[in-house]
Amino acid sequence: MKRVTEEQPNYDTNVENEDTLTNRQGHPVTNNQHMRTVGNRGPATLENYDFIEKISHFDRERVPERVVHARGAGAHGYFEAYGAVGDEKVSKYTRAKLFQEKGKKTPVFVRFSSVIHGGHSPETLRDPRGFAVKFYTEDGNWDLVGNNLKIFFIRDAIKFPDMIHAFKPDPVTNIQDSERFFDFCASSPESFHMVTFVYSPWGIPANYRMMQGSGVNTYKWVNNEGKAVLVKYHWEPKQGIRNLTQKEAEEIQAKNFNHATQDLYNAIEKGDFPEWELLVQTMSDDDHPELDFDPLDDTKLWPEDLFPWKAVGKMVLDRNPEDYFTEVEQAAFGTGVLVDGLDFSDDKMLQGRTFSYSDTQRHRVGANYLQLPINAPKKRVATNQSGGQMAYRLDRGPFQNPHINYEPSILDGLKEATQLGKEYTPMIKGNLVRESIERQNNTKQAGETYRQFEQWEKTELISNLVNDLSACDPRIQEKMIALAEEADEDYGRHLREGLAHAKSNNSSQKPLGNKDGDKAPEQAVNKSHEAEPY
Repeated sequence: MKRVTEEQPNYDTNVENEDTLTNRQGHPVTNNQHMRTVGNRGPATLENYDFIEKISHFDRERVPERVVHARGAGAHGYFEAYGAVGDEKVSKYTRAKLFQEKGKKTPVFVRFSSVIHGGHSPETLRDPRGFAVKFYTEDGNWDLVGNNLKIFFIRDAIKFPDMIHAFKPDPVTNIQDSERFFDFCASSPESFHMVTFVYSPWGIPANYRMMQGSGVNTYKWVNNEGKAVLVKYHWEPKQGIRNLTQKEAEEIQAKNFNHATQDLYNAIEKGDFPEWELLVQTMSDDDHPELDFDPLDDTKLWPEDLFPWKAVGKMVLDRNPEDYFTEVEQAAFGTGVLVDGLDFSDDKMLQGRTFSYSDTQRHRVGANYLQLPINAPKKRVATNQSGGQMAYRLDRGPFQNPHINYEPSILDGLKEATQLGKEYTPMIKGNLVRESIERQNNTKQAGETYRQFEQWEKTELISNLVNDLSACDPRIQEKMIALAEEADEDYGRHLREGLAHAKSNNSSQKPLGNKDGDKAPEQAVNKSHEAEPY
């Protein structure tokens, strides 16, 4: 008798390879061209899982845009330490491990940005540029968050929201307005030094590779004995420094509003890796009554002849991001992210930024933003923190009792680290007050900067200021002229004469420094071409 054998059933429903499209649940997608409908004309049905997952994720592709520094570009690289501060051992000043050994390399990610304008704004607009570096050190992350210009508009963080509101577009017209900008600056005389830089060619860097960087704020270095010095950080590009005039920037913008991002990407792709040298200035940790400014005032430069720049290492950017959103957009920086051997100063802008920056990231990216690969330290992490939106792992130690999510504990919970370096314990004494610093000296350094400009830079500065101030209220004009005269006689005279001869029929509703932007709506009508409806 012949034995009957059953055929093995075939449970395969589709062919799936390594490059097969799936949905977020891992289900292979067999039709990505058509949603499920009643007949080929519709209507659609609610059980279109693949479509609903796809479109609902699309609706949520953007996290909230940064209020400031929205427009940016980034790259990966490394920082190589010199093992010294100038000619001295670095250990004399700081015990931070990344600086100690000559040739020691630390991975970094850098994000460059504009400040005021939105995520797809032209990279030719007059604006400071952000220069933020994330060091993935063996002790955890260090974020050095600064700008291309080495000073700032204000010295007290309570003024920051008002400053940004004034520089952002008008809340009614949604158009940037130079009168609003100068209204704030004329009423905040400490801003005049920064205005002098921003309205000069330094306000429009040629690209990201050819601009300086600065930590702007004053920090502290702490050595193994618990002794501290004040420190300022400066990035100097090995590619040289290049800036644009207003006219040159407008010509570039007419052709390509992504030119700086493209320049950075292309340079790295072809192996022309941009480099910066990191230099520091140090100062003893006291209020230095011999100076005519407060060393914690971020509207001031430390004179290089008194506090020389000393090289501590170099940075090389040698790899472009694989995905812009995952790395550049979700990169999250904070001025409070320091490692052992680095510390805060009492700089009031730094104190305010230290809360604001990390708080912004928790709002913008989420409570677990530090679990994202671009933000996560490249070392072990063990905390008692858990929960929150989008958590995808537990930051637990390998031998931690999973029932113990608190400290202290004797039941195999996490333990505190043993600190070897001596704690820095500065003496702090004084009444709690709401007062400005005593040595304000708001315009002296602006005058020094003006005198150091080349003649073409002075001419460009006055032209840009006159162009925008001529559309402002006369009271604002007089305040700005008075600040310029206080800074430098020649500066003030040229500004006054320029405004006296300027036409005042132009509008302030246009990008900063732009000469004829207010005429663009009319030009669009006059130069356009009629068309018939179709």
